[in-house]
This record gives sequence, C-alpha cells and structure tokens, in this order.
Amino acid sequence: MSAYEEAEDRQPESTQGWRRKLPRALATLAFAALGGFLFSLAKMPLAWMIGAMLFTAVAAIAGVKLEPPGRFRAVMITVLGVMLGSAFKPEILERAAGWGITILVLLAFVALITVVLAWGFERFGGLGRREAILSATPGGFGEMVLIAEAYGGDVRSISLIHATRVMFTVMVIPIYFRVFEGYVPPSTSPMGSIGGLSGIDGSVLTACAVVGYFGAKQLKIPAAALLGPMLISAAVHLAGLSEAKPPGEIVNLAQLVIGTNVGCRFVGVERRQLINPIGIGVIGAALTLAAAIGAAAILHSLTGLEYHALWIAFAPGGLAEMTLISLAMGIDTAFVSTHHIVRILFIVVSMSVVSRWLFGPPPKDMDYR
Repeated sequence: MSAYEEAEDRQPESTQGWRRKLPRALATLAFAALGGFLFSLAKMPLAWMIGAMLFTAVAAIAGVKLEPPGRFRAVMITVLGVMLGSAFKPEILERAAGWGITILVLLAFVALITVVLAWGFERFGGLGRREAILSATPGGFGEMVLIAEAYGGDVRSISLIHATRVMFTVMVIPIYFRVFEGYVPPSTSPMGSIGGLSGIDGSVLTACAVVGYFGAKQLKIPAAALLGPMLISAAVHLAGLSEAKPPGEIVNLAQLVIGTNVGCRFVGVERRQLINPIGIGVIGAALTLAAAIGAAAILHSLTGLEYHALWIAFAPGGLAEMTLISLAMGIDTAFVSTHHIVRILFIVVSMSVVSRWLFGPPPKDMDYR
C-alpha cells in the first residue's frame, strides 16, 4: 500500500459527513484493538496491525458494518513518515552509495513480476487484459485503482486483488519470523515511550509532520502524508539536529489504524464476489514473495547485504506496512523504506506510460496531483 491515502484524498469529505461516521469509526477501531491486544498476548510481531487487520477483514466479509479510520489514517501516516525519516542517521549516507545495484535489480524485478503475473492472470484467472495488467503490479494500490477508473475497468476486482496482496504479505512475513526465526517482540518498544520524550523533541517531531505534510501537498508530491514528513524528518536527522523518534505508544496506534484500514477494504463486498479476486491475490502475492526470497538470496551472496532486509525490501506489501515490519523486526528501516519508495514511484510512472501505450488516452482524465 502505500500511496493509497492519495486516492482517498481525491474523494473530499465534508466535516459534517465525517462527524456522522465518527461513532462507527471509533467502534471499528475499538473492535480492531481487541484483535491487536489478543495478538500481542500471543507475542506476535506487528501484533496491533495484524490483529486489527485480521479481525476487521473477517468481520467485513461476514457483513458487519464497519467504518474505516478515514482522516485519522492520514494523521497516523504522517507519524509513520516522521518515524521513517528518523532512521536516516548521518552515517546512512556512506552506506547509501552501495544501494545502487539493489535498486536497479528491484526495478527489473518489478517489471518482470508484473509481466509474468499479468500473463497468468489473463490466461488462467479469467481477467481481461486491462484488469490483469493493473492487478499484477506489486504495489501502487491507489494509482492502479485510479487508472482503472479512468479507463472504465473493473475497479472492484482490481481493488480486492491488491488488498489481498497487501494483507497476505503483511500476514506471512511476521508469522514467518515468529515461527521459523523464533522472533519474540521485545518487552519495551525500541522507540521509547511518551514519558521519555522531551518537550523540545516532541515539538521538533510535530513540526516535521505538519511542515512536511502541508509542504508536500503544496508541491503536489504523491503520498504527501507519508513522503513529506519523511523527507523533513530525514533532513533534520541527517543534519544531526535531533535524534528523537515517535514514541512506541503512538507507533502502535499507527499500526492499529493502518491494519484497520486494510481490513475495511473488504466492507460491502458480497462473499461470492470474493472467491476469484482473493484467490488471484493470494497466488500472485505468494509467487512474488517466493521470487523476492530468490532475489534476496542472490543479492546477499553478491553484495553481502543483510538477507532479511533484502527480502522485505523486495516483498510486495504496502510502503507503510512493510516499513512498520522492518521497524518491528529491527531490520534496516532506511534501506527498506528507500527501496519501497523507489518501487512505488517506478510503478506509478511506468504504468501511466504503459496504460496510454496499450489502451490509448483514457476516456476520463487521470489526476495524479
């Protein structure tokens, strides 16, 4: 997921409308928090995100009327952006010079996976060529939906396939670490607590979020809620002006909101309409994850870079979700987030060009702001 909030931003919602939805949104978050709490008791990595995601997805498929977090998600995404920026220490600049080869391989990986999956989805999944191509990209959920809308494509199937891809990936990786790597979350958050955050540090982090978000919106940067705060926070931390990170309690709340948002994507869909898209999404995500394992193993042997960081950098989850996983696993967050940002930008730009090349100018204008 990761530029999904930009698709949401294109659907303005009145303050009065949001207030009507607020009670149900809070009830949905409370229900999702139950899932997060139960998963935390089981010592699962990313407990608050996975528990919330699973509980809300099951409830949505069962027909329960849930309300996604809406504007609150954008607030939490800015927190995540600040957190990602805080991973960029001055010493990162020396290491970043060695990331060129892995980024080039990542771009080739994305192109190859998209071509192979598009062919398979059309040949064996019963999708039309347009839907197959837009469903096959390992990222760019919001943008693929916008392109599908512009061309009059099957938006619901494309949305469900991408939602399933994100959910499957986010579920599998932490469970793998828990079962096969023996990972147990630490008793205290590596981010620290609210009580340990000074007033100056809190003000700096808040300024990074606010200035970054509104600055990115003015400059029309995609995924403004994430990339704007991340860029400002990275600049502040690279310059050595601050070493502060968002407190663990707020990061857990961000997990809860992001997980709830993923699960709520299944709201309003009839169960009989889920079988084919979910099946295609699971198969596509599983094949991409397997290919990511192979790519990570090869690059690890060639470059000596950490295998798990490479695997998560190539995994087909959303930007927000995968960087949260890297944080929870104690894996190089700057490396992972940089690769996923490049992945999303490459998918958005290339698919905009490819769509026009294959299908001609869209009947409706696509506004990427």
